[in-house]
Amino acid sequence: MLSNSQKEKLKIPENVFFCLKSLSDQGFEAFIVGGCVRDYLLSTEPSDWDITTNATPEEIQDIFNALDITNFYENNFGTVGIAFPIDPKNNGKDKEEYDIIEITTYRSESSYSDNRRPDKVEWSKTIEDDLKRRDFTINAIALSLTDGIDIKDPYNGQADLKEKLIKAVGDPQERFSEDALRMIRAIRFKTVLNGDWIIEKNTEKALKENAHLLKNISRERIRDEFIKIINSQYADEGIEDLRKHNLLKYIIPELEEGYGIKQNKHHVFDCYYHNVEALKYSTKKGFSFHIKLASLLHDIGKPATKNGTGENATFYNHEIVGAKMTKKILTRLHFSNKDVEKITNLVRYHLFYYNVDEVKEASIRRLIKNIGAENVEDLLKLRMADRVGSGCPKAEPYKLRHLKYMIEKVSKDPISVKMLKVDGSEIMEKFKLSPSPKIGWLLEILLEEVLNDPSRNTKEYLLKKLKELNELDVEELKNQFIKAKKNIEKIEESEDKKTKEKFWVK
Repeated sequence: MLSNSQKEKLKIPENVFFCLKSLSDQGFEAFIVGGCVRDYLLSTEPSDWDITTNATPEEIQDIFNALDITNFYENNFGTVGIAFPIDPKNNGKDKEEYDIIEITTYRSESSYSDNRRPDKVEWSKTIEDDLKRRDFTINAIALSLTDGIDIKDPYNGQADLKEKLIKAVGDPQERFSEDALRMIRAIRFKTVLNGDWIIEKNTEKALKENAHLLKNISRERIRDEFIKIINSQYADEGIEDLRKHNLLKYIIPELEEGYGIKQNKHHVFDCYYHNVEALKYSTKKGFSFHIKLASLLHDIGKPATKNGTGENATFYNHEIVGAKMTKKILTRLHFSNKDVEKITNLVRYHLFYYNVDEVKEASIRRLIKNIGAENVEDLLKLRMADRVGSGCPKAEPYKLRHLKYMIEKVSKDPISVKMLKVDGSEIMEKFKLSPSPKIGWLLEILLEEVLNDPSRNTKEYLLKKLKELNELDVEELKNQFIKAKKNIEKIEESEDKKTKEKFWVK
């Protein structure tokens, strides 16, 4: 095995080395394999590590049981999970957490009658047999560290890594008929790895010819691959690649319906490309997954609501229709109820009307109520993506900044006597007073004191101050009230000015 200095240089986790050595010490072959080798050779930190071996699942379990290490085997594919406690002492945690290393027995697979899973799985004797069943050449590379460094690369995956080429192992027609999800994975790898990767021509041809097989794949598996594309740096290119390779129609056909549907004078792009451009902006800005998906779907209702042609075409209520379509799409792809609700609401209210001199505070409060205060910022980001997706160079014009100002203004607790730790009823009861303007004067005077020094907002201080004020004659008390009222107005104006300056509005 490698020395500690060699291990450190390779930057492969200690738990992975331990598993490899444990298998090797018992006379078995052991390789790290698949995506972790690909990422490792690309100098990218793998998200997880997979090991393959000629030991059977039972033999793997025997080895780690003898070492008193937790493991589990709950599948039909020869994969044993080895569980290493992340915090062996479990300091202050309710539930122990584990680093899981998966070890899979060499295997070969028979026919795939459902285009999803093998009809039969058999253990193999050689690493070459195991690599033969893998999807793409860049994922069919095995790395052994048992005796120095040994790379098994029967399909020239290292060369394809250098060429940035996505190429199926062997016959692409067979690979895609075995598991049709591999077609989306091809696009996902092209998208996630880098924007300038290409798909090998025979693999690309097979993609287009076998796209219909996606009908046999579970919605959950498709969703998971789709999410990885949406969360990638080149999400917009990934969506376009799905469309060009006939795959999008089996994931979100409603999105493709916008292709070639021209919009009005306010838009540079057709409906489809407008949505893709909005996604591109959201990705560039590092917006959340919810905003990115809402950007892609925000105008999905336009083709169904288009009326008229040319620059004066209209799309009335497309946001309402689009919200219903979005809910249907996300439900079909088995997104969580929480994700469905959030993204659907963003689509529903993305077209909110706002003109600086027309929309009043009541309208802003209704918008906040409809979308939820926690989603307001996401809605504004979606609106920015919508603008850029329309061909507008400026994502945040003056009126959008003014809207932000108004939202913050109405979201703040108003300066009011309700902020005080005493109220009118308490004052009347404490000082035996009848309802009169005097009660309001007293409260306003107290409010000014608290605004100047919030620490004074205690019942003890306020009651003490009320006792002093209550002893003043009516005229003097009234004068203090007028003075307090003017000072409160100045404080309100000062706070409003600060908020306006924050958003660069007048």
